[in-house]
Amino acid sequence: MRYAYFPGCSASATGVAFTLSANYVGNRIGLELVEIPDWCCCGTSAALVTNADLALALPARSLALAERMDPALDVATPCAGCYSSLAAAVHHARQSEANRAHVEELIEMPYAATADVFSFLEVMAQPESREAIAAALTTSLNGLKVASYYGCALVRPQRIAHFDDAEDPQSMDDLMRLAGAEPVEWSFKVECCGASHQISEPRAARQLIERIFEDAAANGAEAIATACPLCMLNLDMREAEINKARAAAGKAAFSIPIYYFTELLGTALGGSAKQLGIDRHFWPAASTVAMPRREVSAR
Repeated sequence: MRYAYFPGCSASATGVAFTLSANYVGNRIGLELVEIPDWCCCGTSAALVTNADLALALPARSLALAERMDPALDVATPCAGCYSSLAAAVHHARQSEANRAHVEELIEMPYAATADVFSFLEVMAQPESREAIAAALTTSLNGLKVASYYGCALVRPQRIAHFDDAEDPQSMDDLMRLAGAEPVEWSFKVECCGASHQISEPRAARQLIERIFEDAAANGAEAIATACPLCMLNLDMREAEINKARAAAGKAAFSIPIYYFTELLGTALGGSAKQLGIDRHFWPAASTVAMPRREVSAR
């Protein structure tokens, strides 16, 4: 399993735990990631709102650089926003020769749109990866009740993100089940966390996060798993703040740690909280995965 690797801007900053845990899992299952040389920011939603050509040019430039790699590889990225931007650029270029030529003109370099783009969730949900994970398991999450939170960018729009169901995706649930967790049925797995509106419109956006926690708690979740650095940041950073507001309103507090799905997989593969980046969370998360777990017999 070998991919051209697009880290994205959060990989060594707010999403460092995703990087650490994904690398740990990747090393355990034989996933080889070859970083795209001189990649640049994908632009994500800011470029899309600002300028449509810029929203194409930024991801397409990195995709074109990936095509120059020897050998050329399909592209994998951890971030849901990066995945959405990169996959949208490929989709646009493949719609017509005029589109592809326009992208080439924008980035001033050849671009054939030959490489497919995969999110890390899609990469690890593929049969080959699942078999490797199953073979490498050392412990079980022992029935930890996990609400798999996909957010709004990983499985939509369907014309671009078509590896899972847009309304009731199951790929992360299946991986959690493989690691010994118990995926919970809940209604907010693809609802928006508010994204950057948590900064620009915090009073309105906090309600989106609170509703996510409310539904997860109502359905018995002991943890939430995500595959998006922005979703992770919003939920993990804001839980204490939301609890403070709930206490003032006489409402019960939440106590649900948030994890990257790779952190939970990495735990089942024997990784420590430090190795996986779990000790870097805002909301305490290390103790939940440190609970006694059942060892998995050697295969």
